Amino acid sequence: MSDTLRNILSEIPKAWPFEEARKVALRLAASGEDHALFETGYGPSGLPHIGTFGEVARTTWVRRAFTELTGLPSKLLAFSDDLDGLRKVPENIPNRDMLTPYLGRPLTRVPDPFGTHDSFGAHNNARLRAFLDSFGFEYEFASSTDYYKAGRFDAALLRILECYKPIMVATLPTLRAERQATYSPILPIHPHTGIIMQVPMEHIDAAAGTVTWKDPDTGEIFETSVKGGHCKLQWKADWAMRWYALSVDYEMSGKDLIDSVKLSGRLCRILGGQPPEGMTYELFLDQDGQKISKSRGNGLSVQEWLTYAPKESLSQFMYNQPQRAKRLYFDVIPRAVDEYVANLDKLRVRSEPANPAWHIHGGNLPAYAGSPISFAMLLNLVSVVNAEQSDMLWGFIQRYVPGASPDTQPLLAHLVDHAVSYYRDFVRPEKHYRQPTDMERLALEDLAATLGTLSDGTGETIQNAVFEVGKRHPFPDLRSFFACLYQVLLGQQEGPRFGGFVALYGVHETIELIHSALARQANTIVA
Repeated sequence: MSDTLRNILSEIPKAWPFEEARKVALRLAASGEDHALFETGYGPSGLPHIGTFGEVARTTWVRRAFTELTGLPSKLLAFSDDLDGLRKVPENIPNRDMLTPYLGRPLTRVPDPFGTHDSFGAHNNARLRAFLDSFGFEYEFASSTDYYKAGRFDAALLRILECYKPIMVATLPTLRAERQATYSPILPIHPHTGIIMQVPMEHIDAAAGTVTWKDPDTGEIFETSVKGGHCKLQWKADWAMRWYALSVDYEMSGKDLIDSVKLSGRLCRILGGQPPEGMTYELFLDQDGQKISKSRGNGLSVQEWLTYAPKESLSQFMYNQPQRAKRLYFDVIPRAVDEYVANLDKLRVRSEPANPAWHIHGGNLPAYAGSPISFAMLLNLVSVVNAEQSDMLWGFIQRYVPGASPDTQPLLAHLVDHAVSYYRDFVRPEKHYRQPTDMERLALEDLAATLGTLSDGTGETIQNAVFEVGKRHPFPDLRSFFACLYQVLLGQQEGPRFGGFVALYGVHETIELIHSALARQANTIVA
């Protein structure tokens, strides 16, 4: 390793993408290679989902950090295992009955139920590429079918045959007893039915590059070449073969694949290759702390997130602590938005690679400005105004930020639209006001009177005045006072920094809000 590289790697920014990139840089320094291959894998039996976004985004950040550290060229390969067999008919597609006869066949040999492409695999590949393109990811798409058919894996497949026995020795102990009886890393494609066969091999001929196997239904014996797409590999062996054949330097994976990564790494070494560097990321949990499942549909989709927040906030959520399990549900969106906005403001002051916004924007400062109002504050403004349209908010905003408009504040404009949607679907249905206690009523009357005496309407001045009111009354602590404000005035359990909210909503309007809350009839619930 050169002294220059050693110095670079000893002083990397304190951010996890750089820690990961450092591993790749050290790997290349040891091997003498001058370029890096990053890979992400995709199973096209279903449509792209939020986990797909997370894996590609995180790998992209590691790749960018690698470039920043070393200046060496690299490539991100988005690999689709579209030669995999159709195991079951997805429930979220049209014309489901037409796919049933094709169970077990490669996805690129299954008709497209949407009627737009040559195959179901091609359709889902197109959706994947459109999905990745919509976020501006830089990648090279790879099709398993194309690679197998074009012979790009032929040499590696012959190597599989040469190492067949040690591969079996390594793999069989990881399988259930009934699977051990039929297992083979080689899966020949039936020449008559087109089905991917999961049968034991009768004979391996590494010199000829063929396998011999028996059709369990007819008893017919077939000899099949492993080259040219006539066979594929069982997925763990396929993963190992791909790392070996393509010399993959980096690939991350979820916690549920830890054992698979270990086995595939062992198989890659048996072939004579070096498994890639990687990171194990934690899985997402739903609102009840249960693992997110595509089949159950718990959790959030990408489209749902983008309905309620900008795409950069989704990147912020994915960036945060990837090795810690996180709840992925609607209530995490506001915090992710405001974390992104805060980091964007910091990026404008200083371009710092330890800043998540630096990674989200590829090291470049975006053309648009940040937002002078937090998303949480906007949500509370929408809640108090009961806004059905974003136009209802701009009068308040322009008083708080003179000259603000959708043209001068494009990010703020997007946040306003998202806040209206979020309020309509999530805040309003859960909005319940409670009556104040006698002690709280006195405090609220005091607050209204105090606000009426203020000559300075800045958020800080108002916040200090609110603190003083809370201290004058026998609340257990100030937290209890603010909980009263949120529950009685806003109809929710939590809220914004109250002084800033009053400055945005208006002092006079807040006084009227307090009077309305005090006049509300007991036992009345307003939603």
